[in-house]
Amino acid sequence: MEQLRLHVADLSHLLPELSLIATAIILSLLDLIMPEKVSRSIIGWLTLIGIVVSGVFVLLQLNPTEAIQLLNHSYRIDDFSNLLKLFVLTGTGFVVLMSLGFVKKIDIPHIGEYYYFLLPAALGGMIMSSSGDLITLYVGLELLSITSYLLVAMKKNNHQSNEGAFKYLVMGGISSAIILYGMSFLYGMAGSTNLSQIGAALPSLIPSYEALIYVSFFLLLAGFGFKIAAAPFHSWAPDVYQGAPTPIAAFLAVVSKAAGFAILFRVFYALFGFSRFEGSAIQSDVFLAISVMAAIAMVAGNFIALKQTNMKRLLAYSGVANAGYLLVPIGTYFSGTHYSNFSEFIFYLIAYLFMNMGAFAVLMIIEQAEGHTELKGFGGLYYRAPLTAVAMVLIVLSLAGIPVSGGFFGKFYIILGTMQTHQYWLGALMIATSVVSLYYYFGVVRQMFMRSDYEPSEVKVSVPLGITVWLCALIGLALGFVPQVVLKGIESIFSLTKDFLIM
Repeated sequence: MEQLRLHVADLSHLLPELSLIATAIILSLLDLIMPEKVSRSIIGWLTLIGIVVSGVFVLLQLNPTEAIQLLNHSYRIDDFSNLLKLFVLTGTGFVVLMSLGFVKKIDIPHIGEYYYFLLPAALGGMIMSSSGDLITLYVGLELLSITSYLLVAMKKNNHQSNEGAFKYLVMGGISSAIILYGMSFLYGMAGSTNLSQIGAALPSLIPSYEALIYVSFFLLLAGFGFKIAAAPFHSWAPDVYQGAPTPIAAFLAVVSKAAGFAILFRVFYALFGFSRFEGSAIQSDVFLAISVMAAIAMVAGNFIALKQTNMKRLLAYSGVANAGYLLVPIGTYFSGTHYSNFSEFIFYLIAYLFMNMGAFAVLMIIEQAEGHTELKGFGGLYYRAPLTAVAMVLIVLSLAGIPVSGGFFGKFYIILGTMQTHQYWLGALMIATSVVSLYYYFGVVRQMFMRSDYEPSEVKVSVPLGITVWLCALIGLALGFVPQVVLKGIESIFSLTKDFLIM
């Protein structure tokens, strides 16, 4: 009886994941038995309800007195994983909401599949957030990746969608193989797949296996760099974003990227952080390499975005640059800020979610009106849909990092972190590349307000898209008015579990 109670208690900790699995199974069966003529929007709404239920279960697990270890320490429930799970679920919820009324059978033949495939994709991201073992981590990674390949290919009759999905599949498979190869070195050296045990074993392997430790790190960094679309491993992003259904492009830009960062934190902090490598050359080299990747991503993303005329491709390169900004708090770890950089990272990640979801929602409104996603489609938007144009201005202010916006304070806190850790070159590069980004972000504003040669077309804003646009715009603005409150709230969540990344 006691053993049974323990099993039930363990299952209760997995309710967020189990609720998604149950919802996906029920909706797949419902899709099979529903008559062909019945609208699949009901499946979309039920998908959204399943996501909300899962989110409620996550909220109930916030602030545990200690980290909960499940499945022989291969699955970890702590505030780090809970915050990332909330992020994944919120992003997925927005994608479902934006899709309601937007996806059409003429473009996506199997709309029911489109909706419930988002659930296993979100589940993969949640598994990645809680993984304490290389095997569990890889299972979550592949669950997210495989469902993402399918979602990108949902526009079966579209040549660009097919090409983007094929490119994503091939390059995603290669990156997964590179990650697995790096993991195999770690397993061979440590004799375990558990992150805690590997982290404890690695310092004792120096100097005998120092070269292999470097090899495993760079293999993992390259593979994870692909997953978060950070330069120089970003070449898939613009073509995949352009070919994918626009809500799925938003999913890749926000949810998939966040899950990739969850892995980065889990793996690199657990293996190379804290006191295990304190003062060693390996620790400084590892986090310096991450800082260099951040710098490359910021420069490449912003400068290539300058010449883009397609809004999806522009947002893809903007995502590359933002991957660089989000890498900065990780790269500055080795200089001594063991915990404060995580709060900065989460704050900017929250701002990133709302400003990107809002931008993609406005793009979907333009796509419905114009039939394409070119930047010129924003021409004269203020005169055709003034409220949507005003909301887009608020979103652009956050994207560009203009004062009194969530995006500004997100970057500001990260820059302050680089100053505190004496990484002045990285902070200066963030400022310089943010200035460069003003040109292409305000190119969107110029199209909306200053173009007189546009061809007017009717702009209809559906209720789900209107809610998404204004919710994202107002939350992004609110983050700029109460940044300290949000930052302190993030820090207070970790007050009881300061060892959120110590395995």
